[in-house]
Amino acid sequence: MPPLSRTRLALPLALGLAFAGLGGAPGAGAATPPAQPKEGPGGQAYAAASVTKRALGRPGAVTLAFYGSGAAPAQGRPVVVMLHAWGAVNPQAYGAWMEHLARSGYLVLFPRFQEVNRTRPVDASGIAAGLVKDALADLAADPEAKPDTGRVALIGHLAGVPLAANLAAHAKANGLPVPRLIFGAMPGGIARDDKSRGIALHDLNEIDPATLIVTVIGDRDARAADVAARRLMREASAVPIDHKLMIRALSDDHGFPALSATLASPAGTNAAYDAAALKPPAAPAADPKQKPAPFKWSADMALTGEQTTLVAQINAAGTDSLDYLAFWKTFDMAAAAAFSGQTASGLKSNPRFTDMERWSDGWPVRRLAVETPRPPAPAKPAAAGAAPAPAAPKPAARPAAPARGQ
Repeated sequence: MPPLSRTRLALPLALGLAFAGLGGAPGAGAATPPAQPKEGPGGQAYAAASVTKRALGRPGAVTLAFYGSGAAPAQGRPVVVMLHAWGAVNPQAYGAWMEHLARSGYLVLFPRFQEVNRTRPVDASGIAAGLVKDALADLAADPEAKPDTGRVALIGHLAGVPLAANLAAHAKANGLPVPRLIFGAMPGGIARDDKSRGIALHDLNEIDPATLIVTVIGDRDARAADVAARRLMREASAVPIDHKLMIRALSDDHGFPALSATLASPAGTNAAYDAAALKPPAAPAADPKQKPAPFKWSADMALTGEQTTLVAQINAAGTDSLDYLAFWKTFDMAAAAAFSGQTASGLKSNPRFTDMERWSDGWPVRRLAVETPRPPAPAKPAAAGAAPAPAAPKPAARPAAPARGQ
């Protein structure tokens, strides 16, 4: 065979063998992202081998409780209240994170404050407060659950973030323990005004000054989450600046699969947390002489098309390095700081807090960006001889950016 013919045959064969050696699949041979750390914040050195799962309350008013199997520590378990995005009512969407928290020693409460197509956003804060209060009362004497109400943290996702802020603002008035930490993942779903969709913020000036407030947004669909995070920080005016921290997770496509910091990225499904397998106690028999309260439907009870799409993304989310290092690790470190009375300054200066580790080829994953919100601008002095301006009444809900993705 002539030399040129042999070359023409050899080249396709070599290319085919090279492709087969790479596995013949997209991303084969590319660098892989970091796995969950073996130990430390966000890691898998768990105190419990399994998780106890319980449903508390009654049909239509359910809080799901998760905690490590076995007796609680003598001081009790720190409490995490997980407040879901609007429409993401099945705890399995957050099951991976709650598994991590429960096996790490937390008592995790998942109040289902929304019945899709039956609950109005304006009622959600009050419903959530009642569910959490009842759940803590039910578990107070349980030797395995044993909530430590001196160590309470609130985690919110999207619309769950303004709900967390409202719960913190009214904790004392509602007979709830004052949270030490508000951790807001992708803040959103804040109502622009009284007539628009979303969760209306209450008077956040009532949040306890000792509370640590940390928000995490991504760089995909980031504008609304960034505006919402800044508004929360601004309106929680009694909380000093050194108790506030804003984090931005950055997408990274250096390897495969790529890391994408979207609105749905804090979620991570785990079928073991499917609500269908956690049935609440049976409802008491209804009094035939007592008629149920009339139900009146309103348009804000239903999900918009955009919300339906986002909920589908949340319910299908997997877990990756963003979960382990941008959400789980930062929460673990923030909670440790909050429960020990530290400020956010130590977190910001800790290089481990922002480190996202390395791809399998040694290339560093893009670090978290951390920012302390600016202090409010001082009031301008009035001109000499000018009469003081009358104080404007405080609106129930201040204008904000459009509430994309609750």
